[in-house]
Amino acid sequence: MSDATDAYDDLLDHVGRLTNVSKAREVLSWDQQVMMPEGGTPARSQQLSTLSAVHHDLLTDDELGRLLDDLSESSLEDDRAAVVREVRREQERAVCVPTDLVERISAASSEALTAWREAKSADDFETFAPHLEELVDLKRRYAEHVDPDRDPYEVLFEEYEPCLPLSHAEDVLTTLRDAVVPLVDDIRASDADLATDAFTAHGPFDTESQEALMRTALDRLGYPWERGRLDIAPHPFSTGTQFDARVTTRYDEADPIGALLSTVHEFGHATYTLGLPDDAYGTPLGEARDLSIHESQSRLWENHVGRSTAFWEGFLPAVVDAFPGVDDVSPREAYEAVNAVDPTNLIRVEADELTYHLHIVLRFEIERDLIRGDLDVSEVPAVWNDKMESYLGVRPETDAEGCLQDIHWSHGNFGYFPTYSLGSVVAAQLFDAAADDIKGLDDQIRAGEFDSLHEWLTENIHRHGKRYETNELVRRATGEGVSADAFVDYATAKYGDLYEL
Repeated sequence: MSDATDAYDDLLDHVGRLTNVSKAREVLSWDQQVMMPEGGTPARSQQLSTLSAVHHDLLTDDELGRLLDDLSESSLEDDRAAVVREVRREQERAVCVPTDLVERISAASSEALTAWREAKSADDFETFAPHLEELVDLKRRYAEHVDPDRDPYEVLFEEYEPCLPLSHAEDVLTTLRDAVVPLVDDIRASDADLATDAFTAHGPFDTESQEALMRTALDRLGYPWERGRLDIAPHPFSTGTQFDARVTTRYDEADPIGALLSTVHEFGHATYTLGLPDDAYGTPLGEARDLSIHESQSRLWENHVGRSTAFWEGFLPAVVDAFPGVDDVSPREAYEAVNAVDPTNLIRVEADELTYHLHIVLRFEIERDLIRGDLDVSEVPAVWNDKMESYLGVRPETDAEGCLQDIHWSHGNFGYFPTYSLGSVVAAQLFDAAADDIKGLDDQIRAGEFDSLHEWLTENIHRHGKRYETNELVRRATGEGVSADAFVDYATAKYGDLYEL
């Protein structure tokens, strides 16, 4: 037993170093997106590349492999077995990939980020295309190293959701598409007159007042400023640890609600990170259970809280304080404005929660075909526009509002997009379960009291880290594995009421 204990302690020391290198890289990446001067890219790409190589070398170190082999032969308690399982999963993939390829991907991603910003600003896909071509090639090679006998896109999807097969994600996306398309058709045909311009009719809304409102919202939701901060980024995101989880948003002076929902969304990510156990930092038990669950937290707070009637009955006075011109907006009108369905919207991060999933299907299909070699990078703008017209009945006039709108491909994050829809369906399952367990949850949301919901999510999701795999974690919290059924029921009822279907 003492040998196994020593080996486990050595494993934790090694994994702690891995975590620290990874988290240092995240801080540099946050800085690049939020604060770094434009000219900093050449040095930053080298710094990030070096840290990626160091992390890869630590992960593929022979000593780590020996420790994992020794511990795999030992009888371990559940938590320790989970740690070994998660480190083994990551290590087995990493040993297949050469360090120089990891360095090249990191450097290419850093350079692509700057190129994407320039391309989006100038509406010039050709500026970004060579970088996208390089990343597609590099990530194909990465997938081939991991497993040359499998679909490369499936291999890359496992980087973001290792516990659910791609076929499960495809089933969820198919279920959502089959439910959403006819529902949106019914909404188009509806005579319901929603207050879609309840807020926008009173603009413009200056950025300073919007930021003050975002801070009020974060205060109300329970964001601990001593462990976080709010900044602006071209594409909102959250990053950090249970000791420092940062939120970013962006502002549109024509519409403050976009920033509000974005901020609430990123708060959901941050509160998950902050809910991870402090004493497990540096181990898989102190890490989030991958992106589907991470996204479930952000979508739960954005959609099931931030878009709810109860939230707007309680929060609308704060909006009026920030923007006195909206004092004639009623809670019902606010609720209608934040939930209105707009199939003509081109931008994913501004999409309503129904058509959002068609935006995801479009991206999933394009990146899957890119990685499989069924689509050339040069074809992306036209294919994107064709799919938008097919799925949503609207065609982008520029690439900036089309295929250049998202940051993910500049990071080389192929396989990421399906986790957004997976997260949405899990959010519906979790909120249903929380509402069953928490007496008067709507009343608490209305009153701005979120302690019970935080505690429920921490107890059922956050505190477990990676102790359980995705389906098991969801099953323990809700009584069933990952399924689209709860979301379909929720959406059908909610939008049936809104649009008098």
